[in-house]
Amino acid sequence: MQAPSTTNKWPIDYVAVLAWRQQQVIRIRENPELLTGAFEYYRDKPADFINHWCDTYDPRNVGSDVPARLPFVLFLRQQELIEFLWCCVSTEEAGLIEKSRDMGATWVCSAFSVWLWLFWPGAAVGWGSRKEQLVDKIGDPDSIFEKMRMLISGLPAFFLPDGFRRKDHMSYMRIVNPENSATITGEAGDNIGRGGRKLLYFKDESAHYERPEKIEAALSDNTRVQIDLSSVNGLGNVFHRRREAGVLWTGRPTPKRTQIFVLDWRDHPAKTEDWYNGRKERAEMEGLMHIFAQEVDRNYSASVEGLLIQQEWVHASVDAHIKLGLSETGMWCSALDVADEGGDTNAQANRQGTILRTVDEWGARDPAQTARRAIANVMKLGQIDVQYDCIGVGAGVKGEVNNLKDAGSIPDRIKLVPWNAGAAVVNPDKTVIPGDKQSPLNKDFYTNLKAQGWWELRNRFYRTWRAVTDGAIYDPDSLISLDSRMKRLRQLEKELCQVTASRGARLKLMIDKTPPGTKSPNLADAVMMACWPLTSGYDLEKFIGG
Repeated sequence: MQAPSTTNKWPIDYVAVLAWRQQQVIRIRENPELLTGAFEYYRDKPADFINHWCDTYDPRNVGSDVPARLPFVLFLRQQELIEFLWCCVSTEEAGLIEKSRDMGATWVCSAFSVWLWLFWPGAAVGWGSRKEQLVDKIGDPDSIFEKMRMLISGLPAFFLPDGFRRKDHMSYMRIVNPENSATITGEAGDNIGRGGRKLLYFKDESAHYERPEKIEAALSDNTRVQIDLSSVNGLGNVFHRRREAGVLWTGRPTPKRTQIFVLDWRDHPAKTEDWYNGRKERAEMEGLMHIFAQEVDRNYSASVEGLLIQQEWVHASVDAHIKLGLSETGMWCSALDVADEGGDTNAQANRQGTILRTVDEWGARDPAQTARRAIANVMKLGQIDVQYDCIGVGAGVKGEVNNLKDAGSIPDRIKLVPWNAGAAVVNPDKTVIPGDKQSPLNKDFYTNLKAQGWWELRNRFYRTWRAVTDGAIYDPDSLISLDSRMKRLRQLEKELCQVTASRGARLKLMIDKTPPGTKSPNLADAVMMACWPLTSGYDLEKFIGG
């Protein structure tokens, strides 16, 4: 019988898992020498230990065919979360877990804590949350420490430490391993971080703390590995600022940066589009869409006024070409957003007809390197214009392109077109709504080219949402589809939904790409430029400042 392992098959065959466990228990009891090999095996395999021996608990199963207490079999993204945690501990880098509600993240982190407690002598793990009863409430499985007590109590006795007694070693907010001196301790509220030095410290629901700065001050000298674990809770708080300053974890840590791990509802094999739509419909009926947007869609901007592009529009646009039967061919267009000052990055978006095929992001500060990478990204795409951010640092891109052309390294079919966000609008004397004489003129509605480009991108997403959800008919060329195979798709979705719009002193549309607590949406900027391309004959100098 095969050992249970990480799976994305759902539902899980719990009967087979329990049968395997019982078989192994019998083998070890009959051959105690196997236990030494088991301890050696699990010492560096936390996911296997959890899959093979840990239980979880879901009271929602009471009264159904599935037991409330059942084997903890990780799905794929949960195993990757285990790898993320181990990477953070091994490299002594801080981490942040941004999660949709009900993804089992706290259970996974609790199980990882128990694994450290068993197999890492002297390990000191800390847990904190905003309220004491969330950290520990005896008998309440919603509390973190009761979860860990259940995990430990469910293990076969031969895995428990020598001399271990539940009454003495699993007290309130404290779990002790009497054999190897490892500990798990808990704290709450402003006292988080006051309990001494830790190998690893988990801050549960850290986006919801009342005085997070006090906690940061307390933790700063007490642990090198702080893991913030939370659903989202608006812009500008410490959790959001740390998330914005961090870097997405891709299997390797980025030194001296907070490692970001995203646990999205789509990562759960049991959560389907029907599940999502059902939850959303209920939230709409109860007037709780802002809560749904935060808890399920991980939308930091759910309560922000003036959002330009709604998250549901973006969600509907993923693979819209498949949903709507749109053509998968068309001319290619590319756009390059050149890194500005500080920690900004370069970003490039490549669009084929209606479909956004790829986005790329990199941190090279040299415009020459940026130009070479941008050209390499489109070399195989045929005839193509590359719109590039031509102001500031971006001006250096054109010089390198000229050098490459002189050297014969760029074919004539690739043309670079300057794109200046501060330039005047395209077609200034035409109406915003074509053919509607009551509609304002472009030059009276938009502040500049950037505002026009973002508004047109907003219209693309809105039309696509209407077409997908209501069957509305539009010109296919006016829609947008996000290829679900794109790397950085989740990051792009987030960036698209942070931009806000307002009216300036002259009542013209103004765009704010970076509301308080956010960073520049470079990928989204590149997409906007790719969807509002200029022609090579557009005279930027003539129209600057319109």
